[in-house]
Amino acid sequence: MRSLERHRDVGAYALGVLDETEAFRFEDHLMDCASCTAQVTEFGPAARQLMLYRRATPRSVHPMAGPGPRLLDRLLGEVAARHRARRRRHLYAVAAAVVLAVAGPGLTVLASGGGDGAVRVAATDERSGVWAQVTTEDEAWGSQVEVTVKDAAGPRVCTLVAVGRDGSEETVTTWTVPRHDARPNTMRGGAALHPDEIDHYEVRTADGTPLVRLGTR
Repeated sequence: MRSLERHRDVGAYALGVLDETEAFRFEDHLMDCASCTAQVTEFGPAARQLMLYRRATPRSVHPMAGPGPRLLDRLLGEVAARHRARRRRHLYAVAAAVVLAVAGPGLTVLASGGGDGAVRVAATDERSGVWAQVTTEDEAWGSQVEVTVKDAAGPRVCTLVAVGRDGSEETVTTWTVPRHDARPNTMRGGAALHPDEIDHYEVRTADGTPLVRLGTR
């Protein structure tokens, strides 16, 4: 297939409608095409909305029925919200990079408090190219943790480890990074340590190689 035609497969790949052979070929194309990799990530919100629409549509509705104004408004609203959020994250990351430049080369960290009392931290490691965001909520039994990771170096198995202020370590959750998948993946887990007992988090490979460190302060 010619390169131009391969670029046109971005939407079909993001929506999961390519057959296995075409998907494999497109993933090979992603290795050398930064533009398509970025577009696959951009299609994420629209793909999720279409999946929600499919699940919410009664079986009595004809499969070729067109989307109504409400769905279109939701799609446009989410895309606009994502763009605004992306701009805010970029500004926060730039500010954090300036403030924390003395922390060491190749690392950008962002910390904030969630509106629901949760503590949220994010970081990008330029050496590994991995970005991660961890949200921690205090519970009676410890901490409820949600981690979102962007890692295009799969396939590989990774873990999120909570490191206590006393030096103890707890594995929060484990996952497998898909092959050549630049989309963010979200996982949930928990730790017996409470948020004020956690010094930092680390995303590591299965063999213990650190990919990104996220401080809690």
